[in-house]
Amino acid sequence: MTAAFVVAVSWEFYGTGLFLFVLAAVSDFVDGYLARKMGLVTPLGKLMDPLADKILVSAAFVFLTEKGLCPVWVTALIIGREFLVTGLRQIAIEAGQVLAADHLGKWKTGFQLAYLITGLIWLTAEHAKQQIALLEWLGNLSRPFSDGGWLQPIFLSGAVALTVISGWNYVWSGRGLLKKPLRFANSNPLPLLFTAFGFILARCDLPERIRLPHGGFFL
Repeated sequence: MTAAFVVAVSWEFYGTGLFLFVLAAVSDFVDGYLARKMGLVTPLGKLMDPLADKILVSAAFVFLTEKGLCPVWVTALIIGREFLVTGLRQIAIEAGQVLAADHLGKWKTGFQLAYLITGLIWLTAEHAKQQIALLEWLGNLSRPFSDGGWLQPIFLSGAVALTVISGWNYVWSGRGLLKKPLRFANSNPLPLLFTAFGFILARCDLPERIRLPHGGFFL
């Protein structure tokens, strides 16, 4: 689905891209709900389902950035947060622990999807060869901030705030994993990199008012 979405928007078939994106978001929710309800959750599904979501959302943010609707730093922040959380979860697995998802992560995803959909609606309305009353109304409602819109900025601001807060929650929950050595069961470099990062932070020459006696940090 992500490949079809990328091809559609690359060829400026924005209506098709909007349809595919909404279809992917809805089908993902329905698939997850049915899998949990019917007891069909598998390890492969646990891996591929969130991975497919992240790829689709990242592709959409990169596209809107290229169109000038989303600042580059926002896209970098959102994609970077996903790498960070994935790395922390990998470290937790290596340590035999689980970093549970919180409700803020779900709200974050909701705001991100809402922003991306409004952006795609506005592009679809702007490039429509034949204006339909409903599409024109939705297009006006989904205007970017530079055109006097308010819905896009609200969704984007909420997505950024929740991205930062939920990402920080993951870091805080896994802060202990960054300070103790791990025995790696494979050659995956991510746990080693994050452990090295925590080792460096623990030895930074920070002011005493934020350094705890046991070597940690008060943030």
